[in-house]
Amino acid sequence: MPVSFRHPQPDDSAAFCAAVNRSRALHHPWVSPPGTPEAFSTFIQKYDCQTNISFLAVNGSDELVGCINLNEIVRGPFKSAYMGYYGFVPLTGKGLMKQALSRVITEAFGPLGLHRLEANIQPDNEASIGLVRSLGFRHEGFSPRYLFIEGQWRDHERYAITAEDWPAK
Repeated sequence: MPVSFRHPQPDDSAAFCAAVNRSRALHHPWVSPPGTPEAFSTFIQKYDCQTNISFLAVNGSDELVGCINLNEIVRGPFKSAYMGYYGFVPLTGKGLMKQALSRVITEAFGPLGLHRLEANIQPDNEASIGLVRSLGFRHEGFSPRYLFIEGQWRDHERYAITAEDWPAK
């Protein structure tokens, strides 16, 4: 099943919030995506700029597969971004997020002109670690109390990939 991506739009609110709410058990405690129309509106505003870009992964039936965000994009000599992502039930575990991430990484290293992507993942999130490793990300270190998620500071493992390491560039 082919996966494509597009930028989220205000009219995606109902489908996005429904996907987030049916995926709460999958997301906890790793991420807290926006699950209300108000939170989705704030999300859309955050990702309507040059330093934060969001992509909705969709299947051939335009069902939401997941969301991939490039955050804190830095241009100039650094050309880097932090990449965050999450899938949506019931389309998880089918390789669709790997396809979507691959396409977004190709976009990042191609048209967006980035050189480095970093993914920070909680150490117990084995599925996410396996996903980035399968895409060629390398482990670069450990960051204690790195991100404040669901009311507490959480440790993260740092994974990164550069344009030279990406075969699809």
